[in-house]
Amino acid sequence: MKIAVFVYEYPPKIVGGLGTYAAEITRKFVLNDHDVTVFTMNDDAGSLPTREIWRGIEIHRPLHIDVSDSLPDVIAEDIRKWGRGIHLFGKLMVYNYLSAAKLVNELIKKEGLKYDVVVAHDWLSAMGGITVKRETGLPLAFHVHSTEKGRTLGNGSSVVSNIELRGGKMADMVVTVSYAMKDELVQLGFPREKIHVSYNGVDPQKYKPDNVSQEAIQKIRAKYGVKDDEFMILFLGRLVLVKGVDKLIMAMPHILSKIPKAKLVVVGVGDLQEYLTNLTRMTKLDEFVKFCFDFIPEEERIQHYAACDIAVFPSHYEPFGIVALEAMSMEKPVVVGAAGVSGMREIVICCGEDQCGYHIDPNNPSDIAWGVTSALENPERRKMLGTNGRKRVLEEFTWSKIAEKTVELYETIAKR
Repeated sequence: MKIAVFVYEYPPKIVGGLGTYAAEITRKFVLNDHDVTVFTMNDDAGSLPTREIWRGIEIHRPLHIDVSDSLPDVIAEDIRKWGRGIHLFGKLMVYNYLSAAKLVNELIKKEGLKYDVVVAHDWLSAMGGITVKRETGLPLAFHVHSTEKGRTLGNGSSVVSNIELRGGKMADMVVTVSYAMKDELVQLGFPREKIHVSYNGVDPQKYKPDNVSQEAIQKIRAKYGVKDDEFMILFLGRLVLVKGVDKLIMAMPHILSKIPKAKLVVVGVGDLQEYLTNLTRMTKLDEFVKFCFDFIPEEERIQHYAACDIAVFPSHYEPFGIVALEAMSMEKPVVVGAAGVSGMREIVICCGEDQCGYHIDPNNPSDIAWGVTSALENPERRKMLGTNGRKRVLEEFTWSKIAEKTVELYETIAKR
């Protein structure tokens, strides 16, 4: 197949899980003999190549022009309230329409290239995907990784929600990351018959315990003052309300009452950095909660998984939760939020002979503590949970399997 992909973030510009997903799955497409063209954002300075081949993938990054001064008179009050966010909205509009114009007018009409399907990821790229479908008649696959309502716990932008819904209605197919997300999309008005589920994946050869030396592990633990006879509890992700890291900090007194030699390591960046620092100070947990306010590179992230004894992700809203897969691939027990929209509830088996972790109520610190202590109290059980986690990854969640299923979905709309 020849696939045109619109995605907001792509290497080397990665902000979160979407960039990781896009990089991994497009690479697998190419390795399976499909032809991929990616349209993504340039950086703020416009320093990235506007057209290049990377790992067999053709990438286009239009140069940004600032249209924010022209927007206030023509956009909704909802967006004007964003303040500085109006600049971001302007950048997104420019990226979408310049990319769509380049695909339609240059690659298809001028260079004579033929595509089988156009793919757009989230509202960030929906405008470009819809435009290409209207101009060319190409079938559109719209991937929804999360929703505005879910990300903001119901306090988001109606404009963004409307763009998401229009993408869902205009697309020939909607692909989402979990059955929990499918249910949410149906509730939001997306056509049920269009929605298909294709999970995210992980590279088990990259996320493999044997790849990390004991020296690297000791270095990570020493960085946070975690001794050999202490347990390292790891949270890794964006520091925003929906991730529930504040409740995890509140769970620490309960955890310490049963496991005094435990330390929580929180790695990430986000709006809650100052709040979490103050919360730790106020609860007198400075000795037991350590922070790394940084977006660490992948190699270092893998070392953190290797160094920890358990990974905890008590999200209130998590459409999929690729971090849980990464920890499982590194043979670590996982404790995950399982209330509301939770793809991690589908990833993590919480009972029986294949158990690899625990489901908890992310609103309840004592329940979070129960999950953590249950995994840590018995070393044999902890090892069994980790072994089962990697086994589950190898059976269900490799990028090769995910890419194969995703292409099969694209082929159904291409054949129509």
